[in-house]
Amino acid sequence: MLIRSLLDTDLYKFTMMQVVLHHFPGAQVEYQFRCRTEGVDLRPCLDEIRAEVAHLCTLRFQEAELAYLRALRFMKSDFVDFLGLFQFNDKYIEIRRAPEAEGRIEITIRGPWLHTILYEIPVLAIVSEVYCRRAQPAAHPAEGRQRLQHKIELVRTVEPALDFRISDFGTRRRFSLAWHDEVIATLKREVPQYFAGTSNVWLALRSGVLPLGTMAHEYMQACQALGPRLRDAQVFAFDKWAQEYRGDLGIALSDTYGFEAFLRDFDMFFCKLFDGARHDSGDPFDWGERLIAHYQKNRVDPRAKTLIFSDQLSFPLAIEIARRFHGRARTSFGIGTNLTNDVGVDPINVVIKMTECNGQPVAKVSDAPGKTVSKDPGYLAYLRQVYGLEKTGSA
Repeated sequence: MLIRSLLDTDLYKFTMMQVVLHHFPGAQVEYQFRCRTEGVDLRPCLDEIRAEVAHLCTLRFQEAELAYLRALRFMKSDFVDFLGLFQFNDKYIEIRRAPEAEGRIEITIRGPWLHTILYEIPVLAIVSEVYCRRAQPAAHPAEGRQRLQHKIELVRTVEPALDFRISDFGTRRRFSLAWHDEVIATLKREVPQYFAGTSNVWLALRSGVLPLGTMAHEYMQACQALGPRLRDAQVFAFDKWAQEYRGDLGIALSDTYGFEAFLRDFDMFFCKLFDGARHDSGDPFDWGERLIAHYQKNRVDPRAKTLIFSDQLSFPLAIEIARRFHGRARTSFGIGTNLTNDVGVDPINVVIKMTECNGQPVAKVSDAPGKTVSKDPGYLAYLRQVYGLEKTGSA
């Protein structure tokens, strides 16, 4: 089986889930799967994906895993106690052929947010690994090892003063669990001074590295339906996060409503309260320059803040970004597919995004074409009007 532990997911799923338990335990949501890669036929994978998800629904958290979570400073005891009772329920997930489009499959997750939030990452990892195994059955890790070694040699050329740090953010689109595990072990062994940790909690536990993560778009999107007023949804999300974590886990996600709207809402209070922000769409150099200027405008020293970059990064691009902002702000880099699925096989770009909360459409308006998420064009147009957004991206 491809998923062996419920910890085999990204840390931000647990940090968001804790907020859900404490603040929105009755919220009902819907997620939908999408393959952004054109021309991919996932229908031959359907039965195997279903079987893997059925196995996922048999898993429970083990006592040692719960003890590990309990030892994390920001995990609260009642939340870990709840996880001790948690088990996926297959009635909340439907996997089928798409009736209207050849080659597509549909995955819909619908139910209580508290009981469905953990589905996204393992289901995407299953789809990615099943597809890679079927599409390239002869693929050999030797090619991946050679490419990884080239990346390691490139990192070793970085000047020490740069304080260059990379993290693994590659669970969702990995080639395989075995390769993911090997990548982390190799980075820890070969370049420990450059390796900050991994978003994957199980592999962090197994490898003895730091688990990393704060919030994702689904949390920001859900607040469109959970907050008192749509225009204040972003501020409401940041306020609730601060209420839960009291200054811990202080990296704000900056592109749910476009960067311009983020800067309008990320006022002096949030500039001082949060440790930094994460870039996930749009030009990273422009983003960094504008965020540094925003900190300075709000009388905050950007050198004390962290700029995290995580949008389709390669190692050369990450190094170039680090050099641009060296001495002006702290930087860190979350590298996903280029790290865990660069083995000579063309990976697929798959996502599962929240589309409804409490029966109301929710959306993400991205700074990058193709990353806007909405199933309701009317609601998307209204959201753009409320936030004063230009028509960026595509649904």
